[in-house]
Amino acid sequence: MADTHLPVRAKDLPGELWAAVDGADVVVHAGDWVDEATLDALEQRSRRLVACYGNNDGPGLRARLPEVARVELDGVRMAVVHETGPTRGREQRCDDLFADSADVLVFGHSHIPWDTRTPRGLRLLNPGSPTDRRRQPACTYVTAHVTQGELADVVLHRLPPRR
Repeated sequence: MADTHLPVRAKDLPGELWAAVDGADVVVHAGDWVDEATLDALEQRSRRLVACYGNNDGPGLRARLPEVARVELDGVRMAVVHETGPTRGREQRCDDLFADSADVLVFGHSHIPWDTRTPRGLRLLNPGSPTDRRRQPACTYVTAHVTQGELADVVLHRLPPRR
């Protein structure tokens, strides 16, 4: 997930997302938390949390989280960052910055789901936002499995409209 923006865009994460968190071995958050309470809650409910801060995150979150989080999961090298810059040139920019050190780059910021590969094969994933759809048809998050050194079963989940 990314761009939760709590409690500004919503009071809490959607129940469906909390259920996914509860069932996940690893939870990834690509920044723009806005409040530390969300980080605290995800740390408590996640078996393992891999996360970075975003441009809307203040000093408290920046003191607790890196700008770029890195983890290796069953042979898959993952980097998590909030911003990757404009859409134009993203693949080349990410290749230049991450292709030698990551197989998957999870990012946020735009609130726009994204799933592509760069020329060098780096997978770029943006889960969108579970609380602020902006110009998208729905709020979203992504689930995936790491199996035998490969990222598999990547699914973009569209959340129902908030009441």
